[in-house]
Amino acid sequence: MFTGIVTAIGTITAAQDQGDLRLTIACPWDPATITIGASIACSGVCLTVVDRGGEPGDAWFAIDLSAESVSRTAPGMWAQGRRLNLEPSLRVGDELGGHIVSGHVDATGQVIAADPVGGSTRLTIRAPAALAPFIAPKGSICVDGVSLTVNEVTDLPDGAADFTLNIIPHTGEVTTLGVLAAGSAVNLEIDTVARYLQRLEALRR
Repeated sequence: MFTGIVTAIGTITAAQDQGDLRLTIACPWDPATITIGASIACSGVCLTVVDRGGEPGDAWFAIDLSAESVSRTAPGMWAQGRRLNLEPSLRVGDELGGHIVSGHVDATGQVIAADPVGGSTRLTIRAPAALAPFIAPKGSICVDGVSLTVNEVTDLPDGAADFTLNIIPHTGEVTTLGVLAAGSAVNLEIDTVARYLQRLEALRR
């Protein structure tokens, strides 16, 4: 489990096809704190560490990414040179600063607009129809591994929905959200509570 509070930005330094996709990701952590077999959320995707090394402040870890995971995440995000939002898994006793995140991408969305508002950025993201019922004003959503609060939701005729988020300067600087622009694809994970409430409601019908 995760909270959607990003602790570092990593960079893919190598991507090798070994049946699955083996990625090497550079990060500013101490390799002694990275455990082989541990889970790390990489831009919202829960992945397992299979190797690690480097020096404190200049570490790296490797993960294997299946074709299924590649197909369900934002196009092009696993290419060499791409930057990823990183979050180690939640430990008992850790502060729950965001919301409960599983690291399972529900769908990808597309940035429709990124507009400056004061010092912040107002992102408008289009979610597919399958996710639209789970997105509500003032509710939580995870975008590329970042826990965020939805400002507004606009339902579209085809069942899809546009929702807006406010990205403050700090969030833009410590995550990859600060470089998003119209046309960018993003990983979306809906709120766990909303998922179960919808399931319970469906069973009542």
